[in-house]
Amino acid sequence: MDLKLYAITDERFMDETNIADKVAAAIEGGVSIIQYRAKKKDSLNMYREALIVRNVTKRYGVPFIVNDRLDVALAVSADGVHVGQSDLPVSVIRKVVGEHFIIGLSTHNLFQVERANEEEVNYIGFGPVFPTNTKEKPDPVVGVDGLSQAVKNSFHPVVAIGGINSDNIGSVLACKPAGIAVVRAIFDGDPFVNARKLREKIDAEMGRSLP
Repeated sequence: MDLKLYAITDERFMDETNIADKVAAAIEGGVSIIQYRAKKKDSLNMYREALIVRNVTKRYGVPFIVNDRLDVALAVSADGVHVGQSDLPVSVIRKVVGEHFIIGLSTHNLFQVERANEEEVNYIGFGPVFPTNTKEKPDPVVGVDGLSQAVKNSFHPVVAIGGINSDNIGSVLACKPAGIAVVRAIFDGDPFVNARKLREKIDAEMGRSLP
């Protein structure tokens, strides 16, 4: 699983009419993993959109994760689910899905990182690193110092999230996370151009390059 450029969909920028094209463009630009997230849609609309994204990611061979909703993830044969601190416990999810299903867990402080070390997760998200308006009630900003400590303390790969863009990504990459998760920085505007710009900076720092 390649976590280095982790794109999260956003219902502000896409719907059933354009989500396939936007996700495809993001992947072609260098996104390595896609998460479907929709906080304000009903289950049927989520299912329909998630199925569209599942088909796109399958075509490109990119892992597909569904945010929060294990039922939707299973319904569309996603590769995994990403949950928060108040969602179903990881231990319960792991019993349902088995060992090959990807489980990601959001963490927002070092205590939660330490607790996640005892969970059967495949990676953790940590943030917000910078202020963000993606969530209506964001958690306190952790900063790059908090991110650096989380990377050192975590037994699992750490994906940095929260307010990251092409202007501040350098300071985030210096903390050596396994990847960068972004929403607006990919899907607000041209997803291909945005993804390529971020991916070039990630590859320069991590010593890898796009094909």
